[in-house]
Amino acid sequence: MPPVAELGRRLINAVRRRHNLALTFGLLIGASAVVAAVQQSEQSRWPEIRSALFGERAVQDGAGLIALDTPSRAQDAAVVPIEIATRFEQTPQRFIKKLYLIIDNNPSPVAAVFEFPGDRAWHSIATRIRVNAYTDVRAVVELSNGEIYMTGNFVKASGGCSAPALKDPAAAAAQLGRMKLILPPEDGADDLLLARLMVRHPNSSGLQFDQISRNFIPADYVQSIEVSYKGAPLYKVATDISISENPSITFGFIPDPGDATLVARITDSQGRQFEQRFPVASSP
Repeated sequence: MPPVAELGRRLINAVRRRHNLALTFGLLIGASAVVAAVQQSEQSRWPEIRSALFGERAVQDGAGLIALDTPSRAQDAAVVPIEIATRFEQTPQRFIKKLYLIIDNNPSPVAAVFEFPGDRAWHSIATRIRVNAYTDVRAVVELSNGEIYMTGNFVKASGGCSAPALKDPAAAAAQLGRMKLILPPEDGADDLLLARLMVRHPNSSGLQFDQISRNFIPADYVQSIEVSYKGAPLYKVATDISISENPSITFGFIPDPGDATLVARITDSQGRQFEQRFPVASSP
């Protein structure tokens, strides 16, 4: 399968060209006609994405297996909170092997691909995404037996991929790669632990415009996150520009009793690597 970013990379320049065309032809035929044409082309993107990721494999209705929680209209298109929760008991014989987070109308539609070893059940994942235009957001899971299931929501938001960064470049560079793990004060129901990993990184999309240089800011984003618990893999995720600035992932799982160590390893698109270790204590 091609890397997560492959679909997005060939669409980035197309988006830039489309913006330029909109400025040019908008004067001639009207902005509304340009918007309508763009929306019509974007509505057909899912079949291409589906074919590139899964070929001819059947994608079944996943409403009974996973739940996707998104706002219907985002307050900030650059920071859209989402959560995926499981609706079935995962076992070593039947578990979620991969989870694809797809944003149809984003320049880079495959926002993230999570992979799980299958030896530890998980309950939920939450993160924050960029939404560039009104779009379907999809959570697609591949089970250990090869079956594929999907659920999705429509989200109203626009401009998230080209929105300016929250921090100035100097401040972002000073904190680059710093990580923080936020744990609840006490274990939740059924000893569920919601571990929120936060990473300081600008996650520049390549579509943001520098008002001083009058050039696009080069893409610079977190490319992979690997998290281990007690020396064993917990999850790993390949991410792209559709994940918001300062990526945040909340992972809900049931930990083992006693003290343990969670290790997070980050690699970004410039080849920089960061690692941090966090103590995790749970009820005996």
